[in-house]
Amino acid sequence: MRFVVTRDPAEFAARTELLFSQRIECNLLATVLMSVLDGRYADSTPVLAYGVGDRGEVRFGALRTQPWPLLASPLDSSATEFVELWLQADPGVDSVNSVRQTARAIAAAWQRQTGGTARRRMSEAMHILEEVLDPPRPARGELRLADPAERPLLVDWMRDFVTEAGLTGAAQAEALIDSRMRRQGLLVWDDGQPVSMVGVTPEVAGVVRIGPVYTPLPQRRRGYASSAVAAASRHALADGAERCMLFTDLDNPTSNKIYAEVGYRRTGDWEEIALERAGG
Repeated sequence: MRFVVTRDPAEFAARTELLFSQRIECNLLATVLMSVLDGRYADSTPVLAYGVGDRGEVRFGALRTQPWPLLASPLDSSATEFVELWLQADPGVDSVNSVRQTARAIAAAWQRQTGGTARRRMSEAMHILEEVLDPPRPARGELRLADPAERPLLVDWMRDFVTEAGLTGAAQAEALIDSRMRRQGLLVWDDGQPVSMVGVTPEVAGVVRIGPVYTPLPQRRRGYASSAVAAASRHALADGAERCMLFTDLDNPTSNKIYAEVGYRRTGDWEEIALERAGG
């Protein structure tokens, strides 16, 4: 496979459109790319790359918007060649997120070329839903769009979510909330007041991704998250999506259980791996 690195999101979008529409594992990449094209990352220049097969078909895509991890589509081989080229454009890359096999292959290639160490930061499961099941314990309240007046509360919740999950981006909580609210992609479960939030991405190739989902600690164990995810998924399907998807932290048995109860089935494993240079 021949790899091409570019700083031009429009070129990258044109070259990867077919790949991203054919593979549900590319949904995360596709929605991040939409945000790049919309100017959400105007304060940094994304690094993007695609892999071209022998017949000119694009078989791989990757991008990174600082400070987040390198996102990569499944890569069946050539991780060494990809990482060698990527490091020329983005020597400061410090983490990778992809399906398990690809994340590990890229991390191993990075270690060989830099002498650094790789550490698994998170193991995730990808889940798919085609039909919503009613939650076994429906919560009181209803799902609605987030109100602009609730922005300060939702920014706090996003910051808490990122921190609790051990993810990158707490400092960007305001930008994350603003971007989602502009697209009407942030919902709250209201039980007399906002008690839980759920994000919804734009539909890509018939798929809507649900997340993040966050309920503050005092409101947990009341069924708010499962009811919110069920309602958001039902709305997405009613609006024309063919499937919904979401990611869960495999170290969080509660989220894996409650989303299965409303119809999500596990279809793949992902990993986020931290890349740490020697002496860094």
